[in-house]
Amino acid sequence: MADMNPRLSDTSRFPDPVYKETVLRPLFDGAKGHHVEAFRQIDRAHLVMLVETGILDTGTAAKIAQALVEIDRDIDPSMLVYTGEVEDYFFLIEKELKARIGVDIAGRLHTARSRNDIDHTLFKLGLKQRIDALMVKARTLLAAMIDTAERNKTTLIVAYTHGQPAQPTTFGHYLSAAIEVLIRDIERFAEARRIVDLSSMGAAAITTSGFPIDRARVAQLLGFARAQRNSYSCIAAVDYTTSTYSAIELMFLHLGRLIQDFQFWTSFEVGQIYVPNALVQISSIMPQKRNPVPIEHLRHLASQTFGRARTMLDIMHNTPFTDMNDSEGESQGAGYEAFASASRVLDLLASLIGQISIDPERVDENIRRSCITITELADSLVRLEGLSFREAHEIAAATARSVVASKGDLPNHGFQPFFEAFRHSTNRDPQLDEPTFRKLVSPEHFVAVRKRFGGPAPEPMDEAISAYRQTLEAFERAASESAAREAQASTELNEKFTALTGAR
Repeated sequence: MADMNPRLSDTSRFPDPVYKETVLRPLFDGAKGHHVEAFRQIDRAHLVMLVETGILDTGTAAKIAQALVEIDRDIDPSMLVYTGEVEDYFFLIEKELKARIGVDIAGRLHTARSRNDIDHTLFKLGLKQRIDALMVKARTLLAAMIDTAERNKTTLIVAYTHGQPAQPTTFGHYLSAAIEVLIRDIERFAEARRIVDLSSMGAAAITTSGFPIDRARVAQLLGFARAQRNSYSCIAAVDYTTSTYSAIELMFLHLGRLIQDFQFWTSFEVGQIYVPNALVQISSIMPQKRNPVPIEHLRHLASQTFGRARTMLDIMHNTPFTDMNDSEGESQGAGYEAFASASRVLDLLASLIGQISIDPERVDENIRRSCITITELADSLVRLEGLSFREAHEIAAATARSVVASKGDLPNHGFQPFFEAFRHSTNRDPQLDEPTFRKLVSPEHFVAVRKRFGGPAPEPMDEAISAYRQTLEAFERAASESAAREAQASTELNEKFTALTGAR
């Protein structure tokens, strides 16, 4: 005998208790924690639009508006406990509306919209807020880096390649390299925010609506730059999420490299960065140890941020091009953790960079021991002695080998080996005397002659610092303009909605 049709014999009731605890309760708790204000804004903007387009009459809208005000007054979302009586936070608000003004009137608020377009719009509102807060901190870090670079534009350091001392430069020049990367990272965030700043409202489930809705008006009232054009894209294209977390991923990958250098430079053997006592912890058993552990915290927090951002991209990988739960509540909530750790990194790094200094004695020692000014000797032999660069390079290399073997230093012990290597290679005496040799192999001279665009000499550094400050000012202006537009939208929405509450 065939089994009975399961549809006819199914007596179960929604929600299944395990589904309730593993899915619905976490989603409800996430919504009440992250998205309450966005729900409120969307309800109010949609209601104003329904009245302005004539889809709802003023009297009906007034009853809905007043009920929404009462719900805000009577319900503290933080105190809500999920019971399973409704599916999610959206249906809780609809249930409360029905209790206050009846099923017929309450249901009219949902005309020409869906949870699909609501969800993506409220996620975008949440991301915009978090991006803006994070970019305030990123600009603070950028300002701290520019200020520190300007203070240290003549402060000598050892620059490393492949983990070995390579050439002298300045701390300002080094930081300028990181500044330019951070500027590009902020620009990537600006582009991501431009994608986020497109309203999905009015797409409804997929294809918009037969009602004469005004999507641009809702976008305006919610503070978006404009409505996203294609309605399918509104509920399927999650590039607003992937672009945001890609920007986070890259920023903290790049900052992690800077942090790793700081860790190396504060080691006892290198010691060219000095971290002040306020940012140093002492060993619990070894009193001689100064541990600059904030740098370690920066490193692991940057890595956590990178990993959390990458998780968001992994979640979106190989998902269908449609509305789906993968991109919604729980995923968005998980992504917010990347913003939380990112904020900590930016605050701490800005503070650290503003306080660290270069130890000139350790830098001088490391420069002298490593012969890293020898490149300029080769360059000078080309200019002053008329040699080819390859021949000059061989003379300089022989000089460096001799100095290193004798455990001497280039300015004090390099002239005699240089003189001998020069005679051996050219069969003549050099025109350079010892005082000139000393000057040519000094780190100060090395930096001063590198006046080309982007170099460490004072002239290009002054031009670079000025350009960085102009870029920072442009970032600040753009942020202020965006904030002003959104504040104006918020004011208008509040005025329009308040007017409805008094209409009859």
